[in-house]
Amino acid sequence: MNQPIAVPSVSVTYAQDGTSTKANALGMRPMQERAYLKRGEQYLLIKSPPASGKSRALMFIALDKLENQGLKQAIIVVPEKSIGSSFHNEPLSQWGFWADWQVEPRWNLCDAPGGDNGGKVNAVQKFLASDAQVLVCTHATFRFAVDKFGIEAFDDRLIAVDEFHHVSSNSDNRLGDHVRQLMTRDKTHIVAMTGSYFRGDAEAVLHPEDESRFDTVTYTYYEQLNGYQYLKQLDIGYYFYAGSYADEIMQVLNPSEKTILHIPNVNSRESTKDKIREVEHIIEELGDWQGTDPKTGFQLVKTADGTILKIADLVDDDSAKRDQVSAALKDPTQKHNRDHVDIIIALGMAKEGFDWIWCEHALTVGYRSSLTEIVQIIGRATRDAPGKTRARFTNLIAEPDASEAAVTEAVNDTLKAIAASLLMEQVLAPRFEFRPKHRDNEATSGFDYGEEGYDPNGCNVGVNPDTGQIQIEIGGLVEPKSPEARRICREDLTELVTAFVQDKPTIERGLFDEDLVPEELTQVRMGKIVQEKFPELEQEDQEAIRQHAIAALNLIQQGKRAVDEAGGTDGANPSATNTDDAEPTRNTALLDGIRRFALSVTDLDMDLIDRINPFGEAYAILAKSMSEERLKQVAAVIAAKRIKLTEEEAQGLAERAIRFNQEKGRLPSLTATDPWEKRMAEGIAFIKRIAQERRRDA
Repeated sequence: MNQPIAVPSVSVTYAQDGTSTKANALGMRPMQERAYLKRGEQYLLIKSPPASGKSRALMFIALDKLENQGLKQAIIVVPEKSIGSSFHNEPLSQWGFWADWQVEPRWNLCDAPGGDNGGKVNAVQKFLASDAQVLVCTHATFRFAVDKFGIEAFDDRLIAVDEFHHVSSNSDNRLGDHVRQLMTRDKTHIVAMTGSYFRGDAEAVLHPEDESRFDTVTYTYYEQLNGYQYLKQLDIGYYFYAGSYADEIMQVLNPSEKTILHIPNVNSRESTKDKIREVEHIIEELGDWQGTDPKTGFQLVKTADGTILKIADLVDDDSAKRDQVSAALKDPTQKHNRDHVDIIIALGMAKEGFDWIWCEHALTVGYRSSLTEIVQIIGRATRDAPGKTRARFTNLIAEPDASEAAVTEAVNDTLKAIAASLLMEQVLAPRFEFRPKHRDNEATSGFDYGEEGYDPNGCNVGVNPDTGQIQIEIGGLVEPKSPEARRICREDLTELVTAFVQDKPTIERGLFDEDLVPEELTQVRMGKIVQEKFPELEQEDQEAIRQHAIAALNLIQQGKRAVDEAGGTDGANPSATNTDDAEPTRNTALLDGIRRFALSVTDLDMDLIDRINPFGEAYAILAKSMSEERLKQVAAVIAAKRIKLTEEEAQGLAERAIRFNQEKGRLPSLTATDPWEKRMAEGIAFIKRIAQERRRDA
C-alpha cells in the first residue's frame, strides 16, 4: 500500500484568545455586534465564516427592523430545509437582548412536509396576509412565491437570504433575478449572508452596480479562528493516491478523530461506480461490524483496539434508514454529546449548513464541484468545541495517469486542488494593510515592527497583535482614491484572488509555461479581472486594486517559501492526531516569512512583486510530490492546448505598453533585454499585424 503523496498544503495556528466567542452585554459575539451596528442599512451584505454566528446576527437585525424600522414582516430564505433549524426559537433575552426570537411552528416551512412548490407557496401568501412577523422557507419556495405573487407583494418587508453565494448575476439565475427586481423596486430591505462570497462557476454573485448598493460587514476567517476558546490549529492537505481510494483511505482516515467522510460522486473518476460497496469497504477497513443501533440507525464497528465506533451512513439508498440516521444526527439533545457519533459517511449531504461541532476531520475523496463547496466542507470542521484543539481538511485525489482515457480530467482536478490551496492560504491569513513607501512615513500606533523597530529608511513589515493585521510598505504602490476602491482593497481582495486562481488558462500558464513572463499574469490577467469586476471605477483605482490583490497573493507565497527555506513546515501530516503532547504554539511563521522576504530584497517595490510568478511556489511543491514522468505528462496535456498569443492577450499587453510609455517616455522595444518590456512590444506588433491583415482583407 502506497502512502498518499502530499501536494500544496496549509497549516495555520491561531492565538486561541477566546475573543470571537465572548458575548457583550446584549449577548452578541464580536461579528454579531459588528453586523448589528449596521442594522439601519436597507441593503446589508454579511461576509463571515461558517460557525461565526450569522444566523443569530440576523435575528438581532431582523427584530430591530420589525420593532424600530417600520417593516411589516421578515422572511428568512435558506438553500435547503435542514438549514431552517438554524432559525428556530432563541431566548435572546436570557443573554441581555431586549426581545426573544420566535417563529411560530406553522411559519417555519422548512419543518413542514411536502415539496417547495404547491402548498408551501400558498402558505407564503397566507403569511403575507397575516399579522405574523417571521417566516422561514427555502430559496426554491421563495422563488416560486415571487413568480406567483409578484415582487410588489413583498413591499415593506425584510428579505434575508442565507448562503447568498447561491445567487448569481447570470440572468438565468432566478433567485439572483428576484434580488435585482427587489432592489429595482426599492421597497424592501435585504440582508444577504454568506461564508464564501464567490461562486464555483466563476460567475459574479451580483452585478457591480447592485453590489455597490450594499453596505458590507466583513468578518475574516483569521478573526474567527484566532478568537476561538479551544480550536487552535487548522491543517489543510491535498494528497494524491494511485489505485483505488478505498484501499488507500486508512492512510489518511484516523478512527480516533471525529470525521465527516465525503465519498466521491458516482460520476467522478475516483468513484468505483458502486457507492454502497464503497461504504461497506470503508467499514470493513475500520474493523468488525457489530450490527446497527436500533434507536439511531448508526452502524456499530469494533476496531482492533476494542473501541466501538458509531458510524452514520448517509449514503444508503433506503430513504427510511437514511432519514432515521439524519434525524439522529439532528437530535438537539445530543448536540453537546461528543460521544453521540464518531464518523459520518456522506455523498451529497453533511455540507452546507450542517452543524456538528465535534468534527475534527473533514475528509473528502475526489475534487468537489467547486471552490465554494470546498470552503463549505472545511467549515464543517472549524467549529469550536471543548477539548478540540486541532481540525483538518484532507482532499484525497487520484493521481493523473497517462493510461487513463480521462487524463485531461485528472489534470483539471490537479489544477483545481492547487487553486483551492492557494485560495485557502489567502482566506486563512491575517488581513493585509499595504501602504506606499515614502520618506515621511512613520510607525503606526499599535503595530509591532520587530526587534529593530520601525526603520524610516527601509520597507517595514508590522503586525497588530490585537487584530492580527499585517502592515507592509511597498515602493511604487498606487493608492486607491475613491471610497469604494479603498473598501475593495480593505475587504474584497479574496474575491479577486479567487477569480484569478479559478481562471484555468492563468493557472495552466503559471504552472507549466516555461516561456511565461510573470507580468502577463500579474499585470495583464489580473488587470483584466479587475476591469471586468469593477468597470465603473477610474483606471487609477483599478490599477490600485490590481496591485493590492497581487501583493496579497504573492507576499503570502513568498512568506511561505521563506518559511520552508528556513526549515519550517507548512504542511499537515495526513495521519496526525490530536495529542496533548503535541500542543501547538502560536504561529508567527507566515509573518516571519514575509518579513524575511521583505528584508532579503534591496527594495520591496511593486515592480518586484509583479515579477513574481504567483504559482511558482505551488509548482515547486507539486514537483516534489509527483514523479518526474507524471509531471511531464501533466505539462504535455496543457502544452498541447497552448496558443502562443490571442488577440485579447495582445490587447492587454498593448494597454500595459501605453502605461509603460507614460512612465518611461517611450514605447517598449522588441529588442529589449527585459522580458516583460519585450513581451509588451510583441503585443503591440501583434495588434498592428492584425490591423494590417484586416485592412488588406477589406
